[in-house]
Amino acid sequence: MKAHPKTRTGRKPAGWLARIKASVPSREVLAANPWLRPVAHRVLDPQLWRLQHEAVARGVAIGIFWAFALPFAQIVAAAAHSVWWRANIPVAAGITFITNPFTVGFWLWLAYQVGSLLLDAPPPVRMSEGAGVLAWLASFGGPAILGMGIFAVVGSTTGYVLVKLAWRLRIWFKRRRR
Repeated sequence: MKAHPKTRTGRKPAGWLARIKASVPSREVLAANPWLRPVAHRVLDPQLWRLQHEAVARGVAIGIFWAFALPFAQIVAAAAHSVWWRANIPVAAGITFITNPFTVGFWLWLAYQVGSLLLDAPPPVRMSEGAGVLAWLASFGGPAILGMGIFAVVGSTTGYVLVKLAWRLRIWFKRRRR
C-alpha cells in the first residue's frame, strides 16, 4: 500500500481532520523558516510535539495562562514558554484560542466582574465625551486586569490538575478492563 503524502499511516485523512493536517506546516518547512532557524533545534525537538501526559498537562497550563495574561501574541508566548518548560507546543498554542475575538468580550466582562468584586470597586460612571483612555482605564482597567490575572493563574493550575487527573483515570480504567 502506497503511503498518502499527508499522513504516516498510509490512509487518507477524512473531512475536517484532512484540512487541518494539510494546513499544518511540516517540520522541514518550520526548520527552513528564516525566523525560526536560530531556534529550530529547540522548537523542533520531538519531545515538544508528542502527546505525553506531563507535556500535555504543561501545555494546557501554559496555554491557559497566556490566553488570559496577554491580549495579543498569545501563541508566540505560549510556544516560547513551552520550549522553556518542555511542554507540548501544539496543545499550548491551541488552548490559547479560549480567548479569541468572539469570546474576548465575555471574558473581559467576567474578569471585570470578578475584579470589581474583589476590589470592592464602585460601579463605573458614564464617561464624558472628552474623557481619555486613561480615565477609561482607571475606571474599568484595574478590575479587569486583576480578573484576567486571576483567570490566568487559577485557570492554568486547574487545567494542569484536570489533565493529570483525566490521564490517571484513563490509565485506571484501562487497567481495570484488563
